[in-house]
Amino acid sequence: MSTTLADSPRTGALLPPLRFGQHVVDVPVVLAPMAGVTNAPFRSLCREHGAGVYVSEMVTSRALVERTPESLRLVQHEPGASPRSVQLYGVDPATVGAAVRMLVEEDLADHVDLNFGCPVPKVTRRGGGSALPWKSGLFRDVVRAAVRAAQTSSGPDVPVTVKMRKGIDPDHLTYLDAGRTAEAEGAAWVALHGRTAADGYAGTADWEAIARLKDAVTSIPVLGNGDVWSAEDAVRMVERSGCDGVVVGRGCLGRPWLFADLAAALQGRPERVRPGLREATTTLRRHAELLVEHFGDELRGCREIRKHVAWYLKGYVVGGHLRAQLGLVDTLAALDALVATLDLDQPYPGEAAEGSRGRTSPAPRVVLPEGWLDSRELTGASLAVVRAGELEPSATAGG
Repeated sequence: MSTTLADSPRTGALLPPLRFGQHVVDVPVVLAPMAGVTNAPFRSLCREHGAGVYVSEMVTSRALVERTPESLRLVQHEPGASPRSVQLYGVDPATVGAAVRMLVEEDLADHVDLNFGCPVPKVTRRGGGSALPWKSGLFRDVVRAAVRAAQTSSGPDVPVTVKMRKGIDPDHLTYLDAGRTAEAEGAAWVALHGRTAADGYAGTADWEAIARLKDAVTSIPVLGNGDVWSAEDAVRMVERSGCDGVVVGRGCLGRPWLFADLAAALQGRPERVRPGLREATTTLRRHAELLVEHFGDELRGCREIRKHVAWYLKGYVVGGHLRAQLGLVDTLAALDALVATLDLDQPYPGEAAEGSRGRTSPAPRVVLPEGWLDSRELTGASLAVVRAGELEPSATAGG
């Protein structure tokens, strides 16, 4: 891929390697789980471009313990993955502990990340995701159960990490208490998305909150998440918040080469990847091939690549009719034929290809169990909701 030099060259690494458990990752960058996106093919593609930690799509603890086919597919890892990272969601400490124990004893993961950031209603209405840290005792018990289940007698313990949001809304912030609790219970890092559940993906991420968490949590790394659309954004986040690493989600949609930019920027190198359309479509084709290979089904693989087409082509001159046709491809040959009709000599379009992508809307409202905000203790109706919350296995989006 073509490269260019950043406007402000740096010398020397901005951050040291990220250390968690027995793992050392030279570039402190983490791929945030995104349902239906960050599967093994996409993680492979990102890994080909740069070093980092590439976390699986989120899997529900109950579904994993019950060995549902979909949950077992979600914990499949791409060739050469190291560390093999799995993100779990759950609301019951015993079930979360059992899922972690399964991952460890069956050698299915080298790192477990706990999701306390998901804002989608089907998760929060059961007290999970970004709703759960409000119940401080439950949060403590879930983290404690996971950390203890990740301890081994025959080798190094598997590190457990925490990803969370600021809280439910501005009146119900939880991130400082939750960060201190995760640290005390043995989490290997905490990552903060600088938005509340009520924010959804709208507005501007609060990097100052990441700085406050960094001040509160002093013995383990604090990672920042939110509005990292470019390597320069990552540098600004680190400089403003003092965070120890960067979590990237929507910024890499259709741009797996962003991880090459992040590696360069955080290691003080000025080069940046600026692909022309030929290079962008070559990566799109590679992505489609990996999906077909992963699913063992050309039609399914091509259906999966459809959602990525607009992201790969953002900013390039491609007619609306052709974009629509690319969004309907059902074979690799059809993809090739349509790509061949493009003006592949187009250079990188600059600003038109930059900026936000993916979801940018606020949550319509945060759906919580009845009476959830009445107390930070888990009692009565809230306790019943949490107990029932593990009875409906599902896998969903991260936060």
